[in-house]
Amino acid sequence: MSRIGQRPITVPNNVEIVIDANNNVSVKGPKGQMNASFDQALTLKREENVITVERPNDQRRNRSLHGLTRTLLSNMVVGVTDGFRKSLDVQGVGYRAAMDGKTLVLNVGYSHQVRIEPAEGITFAVEGNNKIHVSGNDKQVVGEEAARIRRTRPPEPYKGKGIRYEGEVVRRKAGKAGKAR
Repeated sequence: MSRIGQRPITVPNNVEIVIDANNNVSVKGPKGQMNASFDQALTLKREENVITVERPNDQRRNRSLHGLTRTLLSNMVVGVTDGFRKSLDVQGVGYRAAMDGKTLVLNVGYSHQVRIEPAEGITFAVEGNNKIHVSGNDKQVVGEEAARIRRTRPPEPYKGKGIRYEGEVVRRKAGKAGKAR
């Protein structure tokens, strides 16, 4: 039995959830609205402020969808109440980040500035010169935007320069060995 799929989802009082007969779910809260469509083999039940996901049998497909559906629903509820946030660190001499309106401007060792426009529903924030925060209500889109920023200059293993996730550990390599005399 799926341990994650069995867990109930507690819905806060300030969140409205509408589940129709085709498993189309609409979640509305203080941070926005999200819609998703889930597989019809699963049953989504709402009892007061608790949602449970049930599967009809133990077929492999239903077992795999059970935990996934529960997690996606939970992420929707968390997204419209608290939102999601990923932080990135910019490390390197002369490397810095700045905001130009809603656009993120990166100076990361190229001959030009890298300008990144946020996706819909995503906001960028820069703390100091070297900390970038990506926030929004959709966990997947927040992760994709953070990965897109990191991809402009991933951390390199010799000096550790580049853009990395907060708390990411970059394995360092030894430099070139000197000539033996």
